[in-house]
Amino acid sequence: MVASAPDRVLVPTLGRPSEDRALEYALETFPDAEVTLLAVVTPLDAPLSEGGVLEREDRTTQARRRATNLLEAVDAAGGTDRVRIETVAGRPGTVVPRYTTDEGIDHVVMYGHDASTKGLVRRFLGRSVAATVVERTAGPVTVLE
Repeated sequence: MVASAPDRVLVPTLGRPSEDRALEYALETFPDAEVTLLAVVTPLDAPLSEGGVLEREDRTTQARRRATNLLEAVDAAGGTDRVRIETVAGRPGTVVPRYTTDEGIDHVVMYGHDASTKGLVRRFLGRSVAATVVERTAGPVTVLE
């Protein structure tokens, strides 16, 4: 059985380096798909929080700006006219699979490597965000390293 190309692709952005590669991959690999760039705002008490003391509204604005900057950086490759930006608050391992189901997303593409100290510890302990998204998402997930 040959899998059909997805109509809707999700690229979550968590503020990690090289997430532009995930967006570029999605645009190049699925040229006919609608792509959603999902800016995830992690809770203040979560290990991946954007800085601890910023108010939620400020963090949401920063997450959306981060996604917009990512989209502009990738725009040189073209195809970004089919990308929309959405913002969601919560733990990435929970909100990405839920968003995928609720919005009828066919495929998730994400960057899986976190080179920070916390990221290295999570990977060593086997609790990476990418692994959690893969486990909890019903459809296919491509994790780029």
